[in-house]
Amino acid sequence: MWRILRPDSVLVWRYPEVRERLSHYYEVMRGAKPARYRVAKRIAVELEKGVGLEEMWVLHDEKSKEFEEMYEELVEKEVEVREVKPPPYSFLDLKVDIAYKLLENCRLCEWKCGVNRLEGERGVCGLDSRVRVASAFLHMGEEAPLIPSGTIFFTGCSFKCVFCQNWDISTRPLNGVAVSPKELAAIALKLYREGARNINYVGGNPDQQLHLILDSLRYMDANVPLLWNSNMYLSMESMKLLLDLIDIWLPDFKYGNDECALKLSKIPRYFEVVSRNHKLAHERGDMIIRHLVLPGHVKCCTKPVLEWIAKNCPRALVNVMGQYRPEHLVALYPEKYPEIARRPSAEELEEAYEYADKLGLCWRPVS
Repeated sequence: MWRILRPDSVLVWRYPEVRERLSHYYEVMRGAKPARYRVAKRIAVELEKGVGLEEMWVLHDEKSKEFEEMYEELVEKEVEVREVKPPPYSFLDLKVDIAYKLLENCRLCEWKCGVNRLEGERGVCGLDSRVRVASAFLHMGEEAPLIPSGTIFFTGCSFKCVFCQNWDISTRPLNGVAVSPKELAAIALKLYREGARNINYVGGNPDQQLHLILDSLRYMDANVPLLWNSNMYLSMESMKLLLDLIDIWLPDFKYGNDECALKLSKIPRYFEVVSRNHKLAHERGDMIIRHLVLPGHVKCCTKPVLEWIAKNCPRALVNVMGQYRPEHLVALYPEKYPEIARRPSAEELEEAYEYADKLGLCWRPVS
């Protein structure tokens, strides 16, 4: 049995179900399959000088199809990826160049601010093109199949959650140390050598750091699964850049409707965007979906989210999280947010757990 230690409960997933639903992740972790980014580094791309972004996307989509074929061929033939010589310019290089171009009129997330972050302008996330790491360590508090997780926390976020537990880095983009692509790769490799089962990009939120994270992969070749730990408000462009590279997704699915998302996180079009991205990730990789039970939001958020997951991401593991506590603005101004200015009750958590069971989701609470 796998155990996930949480402040308010212990969650248990049955071992065979975990192995089946996270089969790709486990095979990469034990060296039976290559990490996806390592294969992307070995697909040759011929890019003419002066080619515009539209032409780059056409080439990218063609190579994305080739990537899946090459990946399966390497696995089937049991070819060691390190034996395949990287080309002068690769599929990964193309992704990096596209990501930097997206910064010129930023559309890495669905805010699509349109600011030129390369020229120092700051978007909704509060960031220009520089990337800052707030902390990096072997995290033992993540879901059990993931620990020890090589967790890298970035500053800045596209959400403005009034209850954010990481508000010190999500609302303070400068609260960290600026890193180069080589320095970020060195951080990841150090965590891997120390025993990390995966490299866990989180925050804040990692989506706004996509350009430099991809760039850092050019300086790595360790066979370690890459994990994307995100609020999942990415643009379609960002999703396309990531889908070929990420081995396991650890997304949040916070709200069951747009009204609650707008009120508590200041996010428009939440359900449309996040459900789209969850579905795309589920089609291409392994997933553990997190849902935090908010007090007073079981009916409007928890149940619709769990229903959607059951219908659209049936292979995903689910962590129904009961450790909400009033933080950030809710703690400062509880009178403004009376329905969430408390912990979820035992009755609310039990209702959420029973509904997850009713839907047949892969999860299990025990006392």
